[in-house]
Amino acid sequence: MTASTMSAADVAAHEAASYVRKPRTVLERFPAGGPRGSWPAEEFAAARRSEGREADVVMDLASDSFLVIVEEVA
Repeated sequence: MTASTMSAADVAAHEAASYVRKPRTVLERFPAGGPRGSWPAEEFAAARRSEGREADVVMDLASDSFLVIVEEVA
């Protein structure tokens, strides 16, 4: 099947499967068992976003931690 005979859905699926994530850097780690109502990872990420960095919070299940990450620009 060539690109000219692929449906729009096939093209979208191919592009999604071909996506390569940029390298990520962990800025900070926070334990998942923090006090109820406390969101230190989200607060840290919000502070980085206010500085102009695109920080995200992800869960690392293996270490039971929240990670604040940024994608590196190549």
